[in-house]
Amino acid sequence: MAWTLEEYIDHLESRQDLIWPQPPRLERPKAKPFLKPLSDVRAVLWDVYGVLIRITDGRLMVFHPQKLRMEVALEKTIKEFKMWNSMVRKPGAPWEYMLQQYKDLFDAYSMAPTPAKGDVAHVSSERIWRRLIERLMQKEYAWDEATLGTLEELSRKVAYFFHGMLQGSEAADALPVLEKLKKAGFLQGILSDSQFFTPLQLLRLFRRRGTLPSLDAIWQPELVVFSHQAGLRKPSPTLLKTTVQRLKDVGLKPREVAYVSCRVGGDLAVARQFGLRTILYAGDKSSLQATPSEVRDPQTRPDRLITDFVQLLHVLPV
Repeated sequence: MAWTLEEYIDHLESRQDLIWPQPPRLERPKAKPFLKPLSDVRAVLWDVYGVLIRITDGRLMVFHPQKLRMEVALEKTIKEFKMWNSMVRKPGAPWEYMLQQYKDLFDAYSMAPTPAKGDVAHVSSERIWRRLIERLMQKEYAWDEATLGTLEELSRKVAYFFHGMLQGSEAADALPVLEKLKKAGFLQGILSDSQFFTPLQLLRLFRRRGTLPSLDAIWQPELVVFSHQAGLRKPSPTLLKTTVQRLKDVGLKPREVAYVSCRVGGDLAVARQFGLRTILYAGDKSSLQATPSEVRDPQTRPDRLITDFVQLLHVLPV
């Protein structure tokens, strides 16, 4: 029986021959907290990448603009899954040929139709790799189905491996605060760009920080909105409308919910337009995306600013 994705990740982590990129060293930006209590907040929505998960570049990327980064990740992926023998022979390195195909698919999926004006299509890394593998299969590409599974299962494992080689990640030191909010009766959810592996990645990384039996132990399933499930990524208005409707379904008004993100434009500023309270997490220089003008402008400025997760316990009535 083929490995599940989690079993495959266990296998990768047990190997000594793989060198994974590391997340950046935590560096605190210069920022002044604003911790005035928000007494009417009953729930918290969290962004994942850049807040709960520290990641190289500060955000999840499907395609990296730095050619060298793509070269390294693609070279390792081609070697790991023995793809070269089924690739078309052209001048240049194998990764260069793969990069052009990868970029073409990324661009095409980025331009997919969306439900409404202003929506941004989610690009599935799994879908990109499935299409690339299908092309390799035309050149008699084969793999060990006993361990890697069907084409669909293989595509997910290749996509996970590629992203692991593209961006390093680790859990932020947020678990104690998450647990205290849960114990205090706050509902917690997620509003985040993601890939299919994000829920499993979040769970596994946080387990390294402490005991976490499942995501449901912290986050309400009905309040979890991932871009890979919705088919849209931030700042899509339809994604925010979906989020607000889910809040209403559990009896929450938008102003009773605080959204925590490290980005103002495209995240907090848009959430503010839909009535959510906003909290800027400015505790990690590598992920913080907020200009002085955004923080000062009454139309975009966050309701509160924290530089450490524990400060959230002062902002909210715990």
